[in-house]
Formats: sequence, C-alpha cells, structure tokens
Amino acid sequence: MYLAPLNYDRFFKKVFSHTHIAKAFIEDFLDVEIEEITLLERTHLLTNSSMKIEVDFRCKIAGVYIIIDMQQWYKPDVVKRFYLYHCASTALQLEDLPEKAVYLAAQEDRAQNLDYRLVEPVLTLVWMVADSLEFTENYVAYTTAPETALTFLNDKDLWEKKDLDELIKAHGIVLETLENRHKDLLFLQKNRLIFMFQHNIVKDTKLTKYKRWFAFAEKTRNKQNDATDFEPFKEEVVFRDMMKIILQKALDVNDLTYIVSEDKHIENVKRYINGLTEDITRDLTMDLTKDLTKDLTRDLTRDLTRDLTRDLTRDLTQYLTEKLKGEVREEVKGEVLEEVKGGFVVEGIKKALKRGKLGIAEIAEDFEVSVEFVQQIQAEMKK
Repeated sequence: MYLAPLNYDRFFKKVFSHTHIAKAFIEDFLDVEIEEITLLERTHLLTNSSMKIEVDFRCKIAGVYIIIDMQQWYKPDVVKRFYLYHCASTALQLEDLPEKAVYLAAQEDRAQNLDYRLVEPVLTLVWMVADSLEFTENYVAYTTAPETALTFLNDKDLWEKKDLDELIKAHGIVLETLENRHKDLLFLQKNRLIFMFQHNIVKDTKLTKYKRWFAFAEKTRNKQNDATDFEPFKEEVVFRDMMKIILQKALDVNDLTYIVSEDKHIENVKRYINGLTEDITRDLTMDLTKDLTKDLTRDLTRDLTRDLTRDLTRDLTQYLTEKLKGEVREEVKGEVLEEVKGGFVVEGIKKALKRGKLGIAEIAEDFEVSVEFVQQIQAEMKK
C-alpha cells in the first residue's frame, strides 16, 4: 500500500481539515470561485439530552454554510440522517445570530429578538463511496420547492391530455410561485442536499472538474496501490499535498492500527450484507417457487382440461358421426338390395334415391356405378 484509503473516515477528515484542499474540491464540484472560506466546528450537541452529531467537514463561504460528509458503506438511515445534519447546520446558526438593531421590548427573550434575516442557506454534500441509492447519475440534488411544482410534474391527467395551452398555463402558475421573492422566499430554494456517487462518477466517460477527486479516492481503495497509480495526480499541488497526508510512510502506529480495524469492520459489514442477501434470496426463491408451482399447476390443469375436453369432444363426435353414418349406409344398402333381389341396378338406384338417406356418391359406390350414372337416373326421376 502506497497511500492509505482516502475514503476511510479518519483519513478523509485529515485531508479535508486542510482548508486549501477543501476549498479546491468545493470549487471544482460547484464550479465556483471562493474568495474566503472559514472552517467551523464539526461536533455539536443539538439539545442537552441528545447525543452529539459530528460531520467530516463544515465551513462557510460567501453567504453559504457547507457540510461535506463521507459515507463509506450502505446504511438504511442515510437519507434521514443527513437531512438531520442539514437541518442542524441551519439551527446551529443561532449561536452567532446578532440581535435586531432595535430592541422591541425590554421583557422580550433574546431568542425572540434575534435577527433571523441573517440566517444563511445550507449546502450539504454527501460523498457516497459504494452506495448510489439506485441512481445512475453522478449526483442528485434535493431542495425545498413549492408543492405546486411537484403537483404540476405529477399531474398525469394534465400531461396525458397533451393540451399545450393548458400545460403552458399550469407551468406559468408554478413559475409565479417559484419566482416569488416576497419576504425572502427564495431562501428556501437555496438550501440543497446533494448526494454524490463515487461509484457512478469514476465510470462516467465525461470529463468533469470533480471527476479526478473521486478517481483519486477510488485508486486509494485498492490496498495494493503503488506510486505509479498516482503519477497523473502529481502534476497538481493540491493532490501532492493530499498524498503527503495519507502516504503510508507518514502514518503513525494509530493510523496503521485504524486501517486494520477498519478493514475488519468493512469485511464484517460485507459478510453481514452478503449473508442477509443470501437469506433474502433463498426465502424469496422458496416463496416464488411455491407460488409459481401452485400457479403453474392450476394454470396447466385448467389448460389441459380445456384442451383435452375440446380434443376428446371433437374426436368422439367425429367417430360417432362416422359410425352412425356407416350404420345407416349399411342399413339402407341392405334394404334396397333385399327389395331389388338381383333385379335391375337402375331400379335399385331409384329405390335408394327415394329413401333419401344416402348421398349420390355413396349410392354410386354401393352399386359400383359412376356418380354421373346416378345423377342421370335422379334427373329422369324428377321429370
């Protein structure tokens, strides 16, 4: 190992505690220029009885509070946890808010007299290492938007109508709400919670300013990484400084012990997730097999019964028809021949025609004459 894993919490905090590194990353990801950056405390108690919350990095730039936190592995509470951190960063501004310029009443509590107009928006950047929340994008951002915007987007009836005039009208209503600046309503939209997905970013073929940060971190995840892996990064001062901080040779005993313990923890997490996945897969397979077997048996029984009934009915009907037809034919032939008793064939044919139970072709076959001969006799009988 040449460099320690940047994505391990200990080293992530070490690297981002250096202001110029954090500043460079924020500038690249947000595509902005930062004139001044102020580091803020990372650990706080929200209430007297609450457990402390601790983020990896917290700072303030021009008019915005920023949190950067790294999430190594899948956790089911990740969305609500970082939303809480996001809100907490707003609440923590109470510590520094000045009082209003005019003291309204001597009896007022100071908290009621703070100038809330000076509350700044919060931008929370969550660096997701392995989990992508089932997104394929490089990152996804959430903000506080009016419900009219969501209603407009989710109105299936409106979109299915494809009425352009109605769509434009509804869109105009949404824009009016979004652009309402009364009492600084736009402040709500300036607060953003952004999930950045390292797994997706390193695979993206597009060249973005921030991609090299995640590519660098991804390379450090390989425990067999060596100096050659980081040659392209040595051209930039900020990456050279990062490498100095997490260079294995520069690590102390506590750092090395931490890596071993973290590796074991990660391995246990993987084993637990894999075991859980196998259990879920097995249970689902059993349930699906049972349900499919039941459904297939029912469907096959129904289909086979229907098909067999149809085929048997058709075959039996055909058989009985042919059998009955043969019996009738033999009966008529016998009666006619008995009556004719060796007489003329013509008379026998006439008798068979009069009976009307046999067709012309059958009569011709029974008396061993041609169909035309029988038809001729039939024509003469009609005269």
